[in-house]
Amino acid sequence: MLSATSLPVIEATLPVIGLHINEIARRFYDHLFETHPELLDGVFNRGNQADGHQQQALAGSVAAFAGMLVNNPGQLPEALLSRISHKHVALGIKPDQYQVVHDNLFWAIADVLGDAVTPEVAAAWDEVYWLMANTLVNLERGLYDAVGLSPDTIWRSWRLARRIQETDDVVTFVVERTDERDVLPSLPGQYVTLQMPVPDGAHQPRQYSLTRADDGHHRWFAVKRVTGQGGPDGEVSNLLHDAAKIGDEVILSAPFGDVVLDSTDRPVVFASAGIGVTPMAGMLSHLAKARSSREIMFLHAGTSPDTFALRNQVQEDLETLPQAGMVTWYEQGLDSSPASGDERAGFMDVTAVELPADAVYYLCGPLPFMQVVRQQLLDLGVAPRDIQYEVFGPDLWQADYE
Repeated sequence: MLSATSLPVIEATLPVIGLHINEIARRFYDHLFETHPELLDGVFNRGNQADGHQQQALAGSVAAFAGMLVNNPGQLPEALLSRISHKHVALGIKPDQYQVVHDNLFWAIADVLGDAVTPEVAAAWDEVYWLMANTLVNLERGLYDAVGLSPDTIWRSWRLARRIQETDDVVTFVVERTDERDVLPSLPGQYVTLQMPVPDGAHQPRQYSLTRADDGHHRWFAVKRVTGQGGPDGEVSNLLHDAAKIGDEVILSAPFGDVVLDSTDRPVVFASAGIGVTPMAGMLSHLAKARSSREIMFLHAGTSPDTFALRNQVQEDLETLPQAGMVTWYEQGLDSSPASGDERAGFMDVTAVELPADAVYYLCGPLPFMQVVRQQLLDLGVAPRDIQYEVFGPDLWQADYE
């Protein structure tokens, strides 16, 4: 993949770039928004900028890509690139924006590393960048073409039809179409981007998993109110909870996302924690709508039974499926000793459950939860290829390409 000229340069400088990559990413975003403040209106999530997650994700993806080129020169990190490309098309990213990113990223590299960035080093990393960028552009063009849309036409206006208070801090929003155009169907597990107008006049993008199978007229997505807990309150989640009214129009993208339910007849296990239940509920809804005969196990962990968002929907869907069951774990709300039946005290432990043979697994929840569950599954002999996970926001784990 890399030229014979650039490969030894990248191999030699990757440790130095890796040592400074977080500072490079921070300076990159600072400079990018100084020179292109318009990107904070509708493209970049200000919350992820404020807490540093976007900078960490950029640093991790660049380092992972460059490391793959050095260590496995004949391969590309497909999982990494697929995830990024789906995030990008759900935001309407355009090919010419990669030049903007390039110019500001290389400014940041030179700003941080100074004279160490010789013309030879700059040329080698320029090759790495465009290998990654051009691959993403091609992937994103294919995603746009597959749904017959473009960066400018992925957006559609919907009307808020219902609000369902799932728990104290989770609301399901049901939107209905506002015209007679066909609704682009979603795949089970996909998400949409909401463009939310905020008080300063900008639009903030947030991506929400679809929680029900399509009916051709509506979309369902659930939003958890984000409160500080050491960081800023969720700008968009609080606006939606406090100000969104029946009849309001909202702008949503077409559905995208690379973590989608497989179409085989293999047993499937969903493992979620907290608001991570949303894509799992969406996949289960598709199975219920299709009257699937697959063996299904739904595993969920939460603080207490009354914090289990979408619990009624999940239970109703499971009851319609002939080979489906659920096990839940709660930190509170049960006795300290394991409860009888399908409710258990404490944290999820998949080693204490009789898992179906030859199953595929889908995980979603806080990062520590997914790390523990994935490791338990690997220790049980589950192949890494049979474990998929969804990350809300920038992917700070990148377990598929370690």
